[in-house]
Amino acid sequence: MTEHIFELSEHTDTTVFYGVNNSNIQLLKNLHPNVRLVARGHVVKISGSEEDSTRLIENLQRIERFCLDNNILSEENIIEIIKGSEPVEIKFENLILHGVNGKSIMARTANQQKLVKDFETNDLLFAIGPAGSGKTYTAIALAVRSLKNREIKKIILSRPAVEAGEKLGFLPGDMKEKIDPYLQPLYDALQDMITPLKLKEYLENGTIQIAPLAFMRGRTLSDAVVILDEAQNTTTMQIKMFLTRMGLNTKMIVTGDMTQIDLPYAQRSGLIDALEVLKNVKGIAKVEFDVKDIVRHKLVQRIVEAYEKRTEATAKLRLVKVGENTDSLTDQMIEVNNKNNI
Repeated sequence: MTEHIFELSEHTDTTVFYGVNNSNIQLLKNLHPNVRLVARGHVVKISGSEEDSTRLIENLQRIERFCLDNNILSEENIIEIIKGSEPVEIKFENLILHGVNGKSIMARTANQQKLVKDFETNDLLFAIGPAGSGKTYTAIALAVRSLKNREIKKIILSRPAVEAGEKLGFLPGDMKEKIDPYLQPLYDALQDMITPLKLKEYLENGTIQIAPLAFMRGRTLSDAVVILDEAQNTTTMQIKMFLTRMGLNTKMIVTGDMTQIDLPYAQRSGLIDALEVLKNVKGIAKVEFDVKDIVRHKLVQRIVEAYEKRTEATAKLRLVKVGENTDSLTDQMIEVNNKNNI
């Protein structure tokens, strides 16, 4: 009898892998009656003959790969994997990854698919577009996929802490409690993709870091996917500071909505400035989302379109008024000149 150690990947969710009340482990024991199996944390101890132990390890490797790829593992999946020569895979066109309970997280629109494609060939991406177009959600899904595939070691998510037209005043609590309301949309996306216990583990050990933009100063961000959300609310100096944090083996995605700038009226958006300054720099991609990409409630698209129409109408009205004022001023000058000539 020999003893082997099978160590699960740090990105394998043991809650999913072991099953409710260790049901998956119990099934594996039943399917391999000649092998003693003890699982604790990310380590599985196997005792039995060399032949039986090797067979179980091979099955565990295939089962773990399925679990990592699909973020779900049922007893039926285990039986199918062990019976078949290859793991059963759940594949869809434009699939980014499988979220909690195997939920399929896909690039649903043309621009979301473009963001996925550009991510493969560029280290810095700008994703610009209206609310609900999936730019941030898709970016976070790409980051989680990269983490699971061991392409990076950490995910860093950031937002400028700017009040959206409200004066929130003094917020009680420690630093985390003060800033979490600004960062909740990022938590919401992560909770769709990573189970609660695994997400808690990632947040505690620093594999996933969520922080206000101000906390990025002085850091070098390496082996990571770094996402700056709501970048339209950065100043020129803030976004320059953020972009120059990029270290080795790092990709950055900057998202923003030009129609929802919450900066003081006279303050220019750093996102607008960055897009102008960097427009001819190689290795940078820009994806412009529009109302056709909106994947929230159907009313969101109509609301965005209505506001866009109102904005266009207001802009035309201002042009007309400027033209009228110019004509009036010209008439007044002609009249004065005529009087002087007389």
